[in-house]
Amino acid sequence: MSSLLRVLINGSQGRMGQALITCASDFPELTISAGVDAGDDFAAALKDSDAVIDFSHHSVVDSVLEECVAAGATLVIGTTGHTDAQIAAIHQAANHIPIVFAPNYSVGVNTLFWLTKKATEILGPSFDLEVVEMHHRMKKDAPSGTAKRLAEILTEVRNLSYQRDTRHGRFGIVGERTPNEVGVHAIRGGDVVGDHTVIYAAVGERVELTHKASSRDTFARGALRASLWAHGRAPGIYDMQDVLGLH
Repeated sequence: MSSLLRVLINGSQGRMGQALITCASDFPELTISAGVDAGDDFAAALKDSDAVIDFSHHSVVDSVLEECVAAGATLVIGTTGHTDAQIAAIHQAANHIPIVFAPNYSVGVNTLFWLTKKATEILGPSFDLEVVEMHHRMKKDAPSGTAKRLAEILTEVRNLSYQRDTRHGRFGIVGERTPNEVGVHAIRGGDVVGDHTVIYAAVGERVELTHKASSRDTFARGALRASLWAHGRAPGIYDMQDVLGLH
């Protein structure tokens, strides 16, 4: 019997699904057991799989959770734009199986998360905080999951509220910038894989932390690495900071 981790790719016909299948050859410890997409029999494919990497669409997360819990399969969630109810369902399922739930699987982006936390702690409240992200014209959700997480880190360090204190774009006579607001701005166009910048602006100086992705392969390799790391661990919610040992 093979000791390879058998990984099912959900959303296999999409851009990320294809990148996962291509990059899997870089990981001799695993094999792609199945690739499924809309209209395919997910449950049947899962019978011959140990783990699932889901880059399909957040609308199917409930059924994916149900099937993975029933099969005892490790789950790596790569979709974004989940509702509060879906996030609650993810946490409920994590009582039964290990789940890696991250807004971004790039090693570089997760380093950016870590640096953002440290920079916010060091620079202090005299710096105004802004997040700017750009993605390809086909991206459906805004802000990106990565930009949302960056803004969450900023609000967590400052003891602010993401829901109350983030300002998503500005238009019209909005008044002077308040000390507590965190600006979040989404740009869409062309084929940009993903650019994210955190801006710290004070009187007389500005600090910017930027990550630019030029290939989806970086996300694919991170998700494949996460599946290997998570399989066999205790049930629970993990993220790429756990996978990389950055906590």
